[in-house]
Amino acid sequence: MTPAMPTLLYIDDDEALARLVERGLRRRGFNVVHAPDGETGLARIRQGGIDVVALDQYMPGFDGIETLEQIMAIPGAPPVVFVTAAQDSKIAVTALKAGAADYLVKDATGDFIPLLQVAADGALRQAEIQRAREEAEAEVHASRDRYAALAAERELLLREVNHRVGNSLQIIASLLHLQANSATREDVKAALTNAMGRVAAVAQVHRRLYTSQDLKSVVLSQYLDSLLDDLRRSAEGNRMSRLTLKAEPIEIDPDRAVAIGIIVNELVMNAVKYAYPDRAGPIHVELSAQGGNVVLSIADNGVGINVPSDPRSTGMGQRIVAAMASKLDASIERDPSHAGTRLVLTFSRAAQAKPASVAVG
Repeated sequence: MTPAMPTLLYIDDDEALARLVERGLRRRGFNVVHAPDGETGLARIRQGGIDVVALDQYMPGFDGIETLEQIMAIPGAPPVVFVTAAQDSKIAVTALKAGAADYLVKDATGDFIPLLQVAADGALRQAEIQRAREEAEAEVHASRDRYAALAAERELLLREVNHRVGNSLQIIASLLHLQANSATREDVKAALTNAMGRVAAVAQVHRRLYTSQDLKSVVLSQYLDSLLDDLRRSAEGNRMSRLTLKAEPIEIDPDRAVAIGIIVNELVMNAVKYAYPDRAGPIHVELSAQGGNVVLSIADNGVGINVPSDPRSTGMGQRIVAAMASKLDASIERDPSHAGTRLVLTFSRAAQAKPASVAVG
């Protein structure tokens, strides 16, 4: 901010003219300091306290241009008004290119002093505007740096959270697997195996987020590939050996990826249990984009609608599928033209996920 009474350093070897400048500018609100040559002026500027400089061209030792160049090399140098008796426009151009804020022609009687006051005021305003601009730019850069640091820290924390959640869910799935292996009752074993698959479906999303560069989306083709590998490893015997996947690399938000994973887990496990009662058979999972929609299908070539109902079934799987479909705002239909069972789930690629509620009866 410009002080109430700014200090002007007048660098000129003409002592008489310097006294005229001092008297004239004092009346106009300036404190004037005189330096008889460039070297003395440079030393005074380095001491500090100079707000604006009026600099003559012709002096012993350093001339005005040489002195100006050295002033501009001083950090935080004050603005300079170049003053000379010469009418040569080349000097003016050279001075302005070297960094002078303004240029004017002086006379020996001091008639130029009012013009010098106007030029000095303009140079001070220009310098103040420049300082404000630099401070604003510095603040913008600092804000960007702070934002980038916070964003990097947030991303690191999110990765750590997803890593820990994924590990915790994997531990839970492993415990369920151990419990299922030690269970003696088939219905308990089946319930624990189903629960393990549901937990593993959620854990896969967190593993994907931890290892991905993008924490806001999951590539469904990669996610489903890993999920089906988990299902193959956890399946009863070798009945998953013909589980196939055909999926486009569609990206989706993690919440809906969880819902899709749970649906695939439920429908694939249902096909494993009921589609081929006395043999292993193919189960196909397909995922594709059709316009603005995503279409997911799970199909088998088994007994289809002729499958007898299982008296041990609680209907939990159907309720979970319905709840996840509602979360996706999806329609789910059976393909009547398919020889076995083919269920088709369709939902909007851009739809917002809704909270899911699973009724447990």
